[in-house]
Amino acid sequence: MEGFACLYVIRGEPYRSGTCINLNEDETLVGRLSNQMTPDIAFTNPFLSRKHLVIRKEKDKAVLYDLGSRHGTEINGVRLTSYTPYPLKNFDIIKLAKGMTVIHFSYLFADQTIEIEPFSTTRKPEVPESSLSFHWEKRECVVEGKRIPMSEKEFLLIRILYENANRLVPLEEIKVRVWPERLPGAGGIPDVSLDELNALIYRVRKKYGKDTFLISAVRGSGYLLESELITS
Repeated sequence: MEGFACLYVIRGEPYRSGTCINLNEDETLVGRLSNQMTPDIAFTNPFLSRKHLVIRKEKDKAVLYDLGSRHGTEINGVRLTSYTPYPLKNFDIIKLAKGMTVIHFSYLFADQTIEIEPFSTTRKPEVPESSLSFHWEKRECVVEGKRIPMSEKEFLLIRILYENANRLVPLEEIKVRVWPERLPGAGGIPDVSLDELNALIYRVRKKYGKDTFLISAVRGSGYLLESELITS
């Protein structure tokens, strides 16, 4: 059977970040490698269950079921109810065991590994609950008690990523929201180069600290803000 969808590993040993895993079967089991069994997609993280989740092809759609995993499965930041069907959509971000393993789902079939730029291939550090907050009306961010003003572009970028926390935001959507004044190019999307966008992401990471905004990039697709504990 030809692959009808694929998973990109953002974080999850033993896979290299950016590895593309094609979904070729009617049912694909995801879990922890053990002496007793080897899932179709096998990770080594001990916090994953041996039978963590399954993705089934149902009427040409990929449907995910958490199999009663001990540490849970999240889709776009929402924890799933075990044994309940969840139809997957393009750009869904699947987190296993509270983000220790992170996967990007796509119907955009690919045959090769893509480059992904996560901050870490291990579990991301947790930001203390009171260390980060926003004053949107003042366009400033408070990091560990320090008030840091945002430039217009920083504000627009951080706002759209924050509003869509734990979900991949496509490049086209970012360009429209962050550069509304820019003349449209192909397809009506503002004419913004990837170098220009990447430079803005770099400035945000450097200015506010890479552990403040855990921004992961799926090259050629978009960006996502991994966020569990930040407050508004």
